[in-house]
Amino acid sequence: MTTDLEHQAEQLFSAKDLVYVRRIAEDEINELPEEALETVNDRASLFVLANGEGQQLAVVEGRDAAFAAARAHEMQPVSVH
Repeated sequence: MTTDLEHQAEQLFSAKDLVYVRRIAEDEINELPEEALETVNDRASLFVLANGEGQQLAVVEGRDAAFAAARAHEMQPVSVH
């Protein structure tokens, strides 16, 4: 039996306009092509934008820039730790 809270959580995490923002892991940075990092000033400030299935949509330098990019594409950013 699914509770109302579980149903609400399922809807929240599967919403098509949500994008999850998290700091990129060191091993993920090492997997990026070197040319993708040529213009990056601070590799420690890279953030991933991902959909509900965890698919990486973009990598952006700076948390504020990641949230701005999500909103520019009419998506609702949510911080993930």
